[in-house]
Amino acid sequence: MTITIYGIKNCDTMKRARAWLDSHGVAYTFHDYKAAGIERERLERWARNVGWGVLLNRTGTTFRKLPDKDKQAIDARKAIALMLAQPSLIKRPVLDLGHDRLLVGFKAELYEESVRGRRSAAIFRSPGIARRRRTSRN
Repeated sequence: MTITIYGIKNCDTMKRARAWLDSHGVAYTFHDYKAAGIERERLERWARNVGWGVLLNRTGTTFRKLPDKDKQAIDARKAIALMLAQPSLIKRPVLDLGHDRLLVGFKAELYEESVRGRRSAAIFRSPGIARRRRTSRN
C-alpha cells in the first residue's frame, strides 16, 4: 500500500502525524502542498470523498485573514478555488492510504486503525471523527 501524507512542512499537526508514522515504521511519501501546490483534480476528488467542508480549514490564520467577501456564501466551487489559490486553507494533514481511503486531520487512534489495517474503513473525517465505511459483500 502506497501512503502519501499531504500538508505543510512546518505545521505542528503535520509534525505530530509524521512523527507518529515514523515511530510506527510506516513508509510514506510527503507532499508539501504549500511548496509544490495541489492539482485541481485531486482536490475535487477529495472534496467528493470527504466533503469540501471537511477539507477547508476555517480555523487557521489564512482563513481569518481572507476578505469578508471570500468568507461568505462558500460552496464547493468557491472552497476549491480558495484552496487552490491558497493551499494553507486545506486542512492538514490529508493522509491518502490509496483506493480513495483518506484521513483528514490527525488522531493517533484513527491512524492506528487505518494504517495498521485493523479496520477496512474507507474514509475517516476529523475532527468529530465522522466515519463512512465501505464493506465488501463478496
